[in-house]
Amino acid sequence: MRFLGHSTVRMEMAGHVVLTDPLLTRGVGPLRRFGPVPTAADRTGVDLVLLSHLHGDHLHLPSLRLLPRGARVVVPRGAGTWLRHKGIPGVEELAPGEELVHGDLRVTGVEAAHSGHRWGPRSTHGPQARAMGHLLETSDVRVYATGDTDLFDGMADLPPVDVALVPVWGWGPSLGPGHLTPDRAARAVDVLRPRVAVPVHWGTLAVAGLTRVPGGPGERMRRLLVEPPREFADAVAATGGPTHVVVTAPGERVALPSTPARP
Repeated sequence: MRFLGHSTVRMEMAGHVVLTDPLLTRGVGPLRRFGPVPTAADRTGVDLVLLSHLHGDHLHLPSLRLLPRGARVVVPRGAGTWLRHKGIPGVEELAPGEELVHGDLRVTGVEAAHSGHRWGPRSTHGPQARAMGHLLETSDVRVYATGDTDLFDGMADLPPVDVALVPVWGWGPSLGPGHLTPDRAARAVDVLRPRVAVPVHWGTLAVAGLTRVPGGPGERMRRLLVEPPREFADAVAATGGPTHVVVTAPGERVALPSTPARP
């Protein structure tokens, strides 16, 4: 497993290469990437792509066009036609509560408390599809990629999770609705109680030039590029729960601890 930045994680499971919410370029819109840009090797062999929602930092058309043409691209139900019209091949739809099988890998859609509109919660124009997370299962491991979400009641009903990919911030100096702060992400972990939690959605993007602004705004943004996963890890530790937090810098391999197989 490799954390490529923002919500993009490369996973090798059951003989397949899975990519979540691929963002593979130097930026998106007015946002610029901090840290390494994913390379061709990071997208080599990808055969399953899971898109959690339609926002441009998660469903990024230029990044999707970099992926192998044979990849299976799974989009929230209702957005398939729109994405095909954008020239993306291999598009399929999935909704919370639905399942798809990809060889020996099973993927279940999970609800998410987040705007499903392409242009955010206040727009009424453009494509819309329900935001979601994904539960990935093989015969011996279960990974929960939450996508962007706030806390929601159904978290308590999910089956035991081995690894949870948990968002702990975003790309700006503040968070809009439907996101987890480090403290709220720790509350999510306390509900899920995964064996391992990997903080994502941090340390990758900021508005161009903001980190160079002197004084308060620039200083805050510089801190927000590094501090959220540490605050999250501290908050998880304070709960006294069983979860091991693996803080991984964008571009690095996730050092998952070895654990006994799940019953």
